Amino acid sequence: MRLLDTLTNKLREVDPVHEGSIGIYVCGVTPYAEAHVGHAMSLIVYDVLVRYLRWDGNSARGYNVTFVTNYTDVDDKLIERAAELNCDPLELASENIDRWEREQVELGIVPPDKRPRVTGEIETITSTIEEIIRQGYAYVTTNGDVYYRVQVKNDYGKLSHREIEGLRAGTRGELGKDKEFPLDFALWKKQKPGEPAWPSPWSNGRPGWHIECSAMAQRYLGDTFDIHGGGVDLIFPHHENEIAQAEAATGKPFARLWMHNGMVQYENEKMSKSTGNLVSVAEALQRWHPAALRLFVLSSHYRGPNNLTEEAMGAATRGIERLEGALKPFKASPDATPLDPEGTRTRFVEAMENDFGTPQALASLFDLARAINRGRAEGFDLGLAQAELQELTSVLGLRLDNITFTEVKIDKIALADTASEFGVDHSGSEVESIITALIERRTIARTEKDFILSDEIRDKLATLHILLEDTPEGTHWSMQS
Repeated sequence: MRLLDTLTNKLREVDPVHEGSIGIYVCGVTPYAEAHVGHAMSLIVYDVLVRYLRWDGNSARGYNVTFVTNYTDVDDKLIERAAELNCDPLELASENIDRWEREQVELGIVPPDKRPRVTGEIETITSTIEEIIRQGYAYVTTNGDVYYRVQVKNDYGKLSHREIEGLRAGTRGELGKDKEFPLDFALWKKQKPGEPAWPSPWSNGRPGWHIECSAMAQRYLGDTFDIHGGGVDLIFPHHENEIAQAEAATGKPFARLWMHNGMVQYENEKMSKSTGNLVSVAEALQRWHPAALRLFVLSSHYRGPNNLTEEAMGAATRGIERLEGALKPFKASPDATPLDPEGTRTRFVEAMENDFGTPQALASLFDLARAINRGRAEGFDLGLAQAELQELTSVLGLRLDNITFTEVKIDKIALADTASEFGVDHSGSEVESIITALIERRTIARTEKDFILSDEIRDKLATLHILLEDTPEGTHWSMQS
C-alpha cells in the first residue's frame, strides 16, 4: 500500500517497523465544545484506514493494527470556555468527551485501542520534557516555564517544508518574558490563578499543546512507529513541533509516514465558529443517516477538500439506497447460473492500495451493485455477488447488515406494455434489454428537451420498481421496493 507522505511529499510504501504489525497515531479533539462534522470526517478516514489494514480478505494485509488517538482535555481553549460558562474546565472536557464518544458509536467508528487523555499522562509528559532538557533542546525560564529551542534542531521545518527564517518572518517577533527566540514554543506552562495544575520539577502547571502528542504516541507505539495522521491544518505548528520534540528526546526518527486529510467546507465556505456555520455531529446525525455521512466522506479523496451540501448528501443517501437495494433477498432456480462478482475485489484493492483511493473503490462496488440488479432481473443466482458486496462494504464501515427488504420482481409483461406505450421495440427482448431501450428513448427525449416525455418514462418505470439515476456517466437503473 502506498500513501502520500507529507514529510517527503512522495508516495511511499507502508513499511511496518515490526513485521505484521502497524502502529497508527491520530491527533484527537480538544473537547471545549461539542464535536463538529470536521472532526467526524477526519475520524471516518482513519477508521476506514484501520479497517482496511486489518482486513484479511486481501492476502497482503491482515495486519495487527494498534490505533491510538488522544483527547487534549486541558488547554487554553478549554480554560477560556469554562470561564465563560462558569464551570470547571476538566468537568467541561469530560462532558464533551462523553457526548463525542456516544456520537462515534452512532457513526460506526471502531473504538481505538488506546484513547489517552492529557490529564492522565502528566508523568509521561514531564519525563519526556526532562529528557529534552537533558539533550540541550529546551530551557527553563526564571518564571518556571519550559521552552523548546527551535534553533538547535537543524532540520526544524522539514514537515511543513519551510526554513526557520521564513517561519520567523511570519511571526509578530515577540519574545515574551525569558523567551530566547520568537519561534520557541512552550513545553510546560506555569500555573496562572484559577487554572488547573500539576506538580513538575519546574513549577506547578500544565503541558504545552504539542508535547502531549509526542509523549503519548511514543509511550503507546514506541520511539518510531508507522503512521501519524491528522488534519492538514495541523502540519504547522503542531505536527512540526511534535517531530522536533520526539526526535530531540530519543535521537530517533518519529513517525515513518505522515498522512494528512483535507478540510471540510459547508455550502462552499470554510467551517468556522466565528462565522457561525459549524455543523455539529449531533445536528448532522439528525439530518442524515450515519451511512450516508460515511459514504459522503469516502466519495472524495481523503487529501482533497470536502464540500458538505444538501445536494452532496442527497447523492450520498441515494448511493446508500442503491447498495442496500442490491442486497435484497432473491429466489433463484436450482439450476440458475451464479453471478460472477466480475473482478470487483481486484479493483477495490488496487484503488485502496493507491493512496487510499476510496472514490475508485466505491465505484467498483456500485458497478457490482448494478450488475446484481441486472442479474436479479435475468434470474441469476446472486449469492456469490451479494456476499462480495457485503464484505467489501463492511471494510469501508458501511453498515448494511440489518436491513429488512420486501422482495420485488419485475413484471415483464407490464414492462413490455410500457415499452409499447412509448413506441420502443421490444420483440423477443429480455428484461434488461427492454429497460435499456426505454432509457435510450428517454435520453433522446431529454436531448430534444422533451422533458414531459422524459418524466413520463421515468415515472412509469418507477411504478414497476425500477429507479433511474442520472449521472455524468449516463443513466443507471436499480430495483427498489
